[in-house]
Amino acid sequence: MLSKFQQVGRDLFTRGLVASHTGNLSIRLRNRIIITRRGCMLGALEEHDLIETGIEKNDRLTPLASTELAVHRAIYQATPAQAIIHAHPPHATALSMAATEIVPNCAESLSTVGTVPVLGWKMTVKPGGLAETIAEALREHRAVMVHGHGCFAVGQLLEDAFSCTTALEECSQVIYLLKSLQAQPTA
Repeated sequence: MLSKFQQVGRDLFTRGLVASHTGNLSIRLRNRIIITRRGCMLGALEEHDLIETGIEKNDRLTPLASTELAVHRAIYQATPAQAIIHAHPPHATALSMAATEIVPNCAESLSTVGTVPVLGWKMTVKPGGLAETIAEALREHRAVMVHGHGCFAVGQLLEDAFSCTTALEECSQVIYLLKSLQAQPTA
């Protein structure tokens, strides 16, 4: 299990989807969660960076868990997701400050991620905030953006959530380039 977290964490970091000490990953194990430690480096995860805690209640290791634990818990309680990635993809984050949804304009991204709502407009969202709103949106979407903050993507495996996160960033790059060229997407 550690090796899967390490691979996905390293890939997120090397692709520039998280900074040195940002983002978090988790998987569900029945009524438990394994989530990355608060402030860890996703690009260089070690065994002590994985924290196991309850989906519904705290235990002695809970204070070490990511500051986004409340969001991960709410998502697991509201959806059938088995894995979650919270990342800060730069182009998608920039678009989240200019639009209320990100609509992929290429077939691959549209089929992988679909339309991505942007939540938290006109709000200051702190880590762990909007947990119920994010969870509710993920009942119908594979990924959501939080205005100016980052994305939450879900899947049955960490690889699924990673695929969704990278597709979101790739389509956001294309949208960003089209906007910089002042070009309109063609249907």
